[in-house]
Amino acid sequence: MLDIKLIRQNPDWAKEKLAARSIPNEEVDELLDLDKNRRDLLVQTETLKEKRNTVSQSIAQKKRNKENADQEIADMQQVGADIKSLDAKLEEVNDKMNYILVRLPNFPDDSVPVGPDESTNKEIRKWGKIPEEGFTPKHHWDIGEELGILDFDQAAKVSGSRFVYYIGMGARLERAVYNFMLDQHHEEGYTEVIPPYLVNNEAMFGTSQFPKFTEDVYTVMVDENPLTLIPTAEVPLTNYFAGKIIDGKQLPEKVTALSPSFRSEAGSAGRDTRGLIRMHQFNKVEMVKVTDQESSFDELESMTANAENILKKLNLPYHVIVLSSGDASFSSTKTYDLEVWLPAQNKYREVSSCSNCLDFQARRAQIRYRDENGKTKLAHTLNGSGLACGRTVAAILENYQNEDGSVTIPDVLVPYMGGVTKITKENAK
Repeated sequence: MLDIKLIRQNPDWAKEKLAARSIPNEEVDELLDLDKNRRDLLVQTETLKEKRNTVSQSIAQKKRNKENADQEIADMQQVGADIKSLDAKLEEVNDKMNYILVRLPNFPDDSVPVGPDESTNKEIRKWGKIPEEGFTPKHHWDIGEELGILDFDQAAKVSGSRFVYYIGMGARLERAVYNFMLDQHHEEGYTEVIPPYLVNNEAMFGTSQFPKFTEDVYTVMVDENPLTLIPTAEVPLTNYFAGKIIDGKQLPEKVTALSPSFRSEAGSAGRDTRGLIRMHQFNKVEMVKVTDQESSFDELESMTANAENILKKLNLPYHVIVLSSGDASFSSTKTYDLEVWLPAQNKYREVSSCSNCLDFQARRAQIRYRDENGKTKLAHTLNGSGLACGRTVAAILENYQNEDGSVTIPDVLVPYMGGVTKITKENAK
């Protein structure tokens, strides 16, 4: 959530920044008008409350002196009614302000390209050599189905579209992928966590999924309380620090988790209807950092390098792009996407997003730290995929496919596969 004081003190700057996120100036003007009204009402109520306190003391004194205080008592009854009326107006104004404020996205950083959508994203760097197979590469879903390690048809009968069964070596490959990722992040100093997979509305609000994206999730009732199936482990990992004041000497806090992610994919009809790219349920290894206010951008570069390290060790070609203001996530001030090469699609596809949210989430979740001077400050939070497991499996199947339909296992995964170096029809199960 944005700081209303910052918007109030720098209205033109705030309008320019939010216009880059497609927020009209009129919405900011409305927020500022409400803020002015709120502050005026606060002055009025505080003035009346001060008057009430003063006159109450006068009434008490008169009663002690056995003097008549009927007029003062009548006046105070009116003052009490006026305060009640102003408090009601103040509550209404606060509600209107909060409705707007919690739906405003984060300000984009100055280093972010300004543009309306993904067409204005900027490539930062490339890594790896795009394979030249010498044959027409197959899509990962065809490879998986022909080997018998992916079954989309049966999953559709059981659960609907955008679900999959991993079978035999398919399941083992996915397990190898996420165990490898977790081990790498452990070596990089992340603490592994197994978080809850159901979270309450406050947790979803704390990481900015609610109220903006309520249609994108699955919610169930548990003991008459709504709980949401997590869309990413970012939610429980970040909220692990909610309401805490962290000793600044402990920062950055670095945590990682494997979890299933559940997404309704609202609005994605017709997009990536086949394969592992856009699923309702998928596994993902997430990285989360909590930092002080001075080092979050350095930590963003480090987190991005952690995600890149996975792709490098898997020897998967990729590039890094910085998302434009119109394509970045709601809570992010700056996001790097890692896109891995998929030969059958002949293009790069997202496999990780690494974002710096500054204090946007911390303000909602009240994540704070105490600096070296003992001052309490809002922390900065970062999150990144390290990586999306299904998409990584898709990239392995396509980049390591052989003309005979088999798939070679990347060297770093062979120990996680029990020494298996190639998936074939003969050993697939």
